[in-house]
Amino acid sequence: MERTLENLLYASRWVLAPIYLGLSLALFALGIKFFQEILHVLPTILSIKEADMVLVVLSLVDIALVGGLIVMVMLSGYENFVSAIDIKEGAEKLSWLGKLDSGSLKQKVAASIVAISSIHLLKAFMNAPHIENDKLMWYVIIHITFVLSAMGMALVDRMNQHH
Repeated sequence: MERTLENLLYASRWVLAPIYLGLSLALFALGIKFFQEILHVLPTILSIKEADMVLVVLSLVDIALVGGLIVMVMLSGYENFVSAIDIKEGAEKLSWLGKLDSGSLKQKVAASIVAISSIHLLKAFMNAPHIENDKLMWYVIIHITFVLSAMGMALVDRMNQHH
């Protein structure tokens, strides 16, 4: 009975596989939005103000960072929690694949969230004349919360490594 329960629990990790597949679909959707943004700005490229162009570029960088986060979570999560990804010898392989444990993944996700939050904050500051001061204050508070959370997680992981 105990062995059957343990085998069932262990096999249930495969419930995550469709979730990771769903992340690949989200990545595809994000790619569509990326190119939609480029197609939207191209006709106005010669007349767009520099500040507006910087905002568009920041949006594209933001999308790229979120895409990288999706790839990292999707592949590393699958490999950590479902099954090893077998890539044949000589084929292209991401250097970090198979090297990120769940602790490292958490740190990288936290760092990515801080980077994404930084871009959103920069976009808000570039558009500051059109944003209420209390909203800007909340953007800063939320960003600082992300930074402190990432630092706290890194500190806890470092303390756990020393034990």
